[in-house]
Amino acid sequence: MEEKDPIVIEVKLTTKDLWKFSMYHSYQGLQGLFNIIFSAAAVFLLITTWSSNSTSYRVLLIVCALMFTVWQPGILYLKALRQAKTPAIQNVMTLTFDENGILVSQGEESLEIAWENIGKVDRIRDMMILYMDRVHAYLLPDSVTGEKKTAIRGLIKEKLPPERRKRI
Repeated sequence: MEEKDPIVIEVKLTTKDLWKFSMYHSYQGLQGLFNIIFSAAAVFLLITTWSSNSTSYRVLLIVCALMFTVWQPGILYLKALRQAKTPAIQNVMTLTFDENGILVSQGEESLEIAWENIGKVDRIRDMMILYMDRVHAYLLPDSVTGEKKTAIRGLIKEKLPPERRKRI
């Protein structure tokens, strides 16, 4: 089998990248469905019972309607803003993809991750997420993968079975 050239990308995440990732995790699955139903029910009750409710009940319904549609995204953005200021995020990280796995390096430190040690790879709108486990992941926004995105996706399809990759 022919040895392919490694694919090297430099990753510097932005606040927006971190926020998108947080929003994805906060609004996926049953939790996201609950948030939508809760907010929609609050808006429905607010509109249909406006004239028969007291001011305090109206305020409560407004707070409920805004909780998952405005406040939670705002809080997640503030969290992403704080996280983006940490050295681990501010310093450029280099990821090198090859036949053996991924070499992650930042500053003087480096870590080799074999393909079999990657938990799963998922793709959301404009970002690829490489999960090592349920807590640790590497984010690869399309803005940093550029024209190498197709080659990375091809390597992931080649090295990971379908059950460990989603939307790749």
